[in-house]
Amino acid sequence: MKLSEKIVESRKANGMTQEELASKCNVSRQSISKWEADIALPETEKLLLLGELFHVSMDVLSKMEK
Repeated sequence: MKLSEKIVESRKANGMTQEELASKCNVSRQSISKWEADIALPETEKLLLLGELFHVSMDVLSKMEK
């Protein structure tokens, strides 16, 4: 599973909209949309924050699964 898919899955599992996640990450909704569409990658600082918000480690977020 790609990072983009993990972000979508985790966001939905936590009952968040793109707007809510964007607010928590201090980025635009368009940034979240780009992360989820695999057009752009979050900065390391934002990846750490995503891990905290979703209660998962960086390994879980960044590791590519088959």
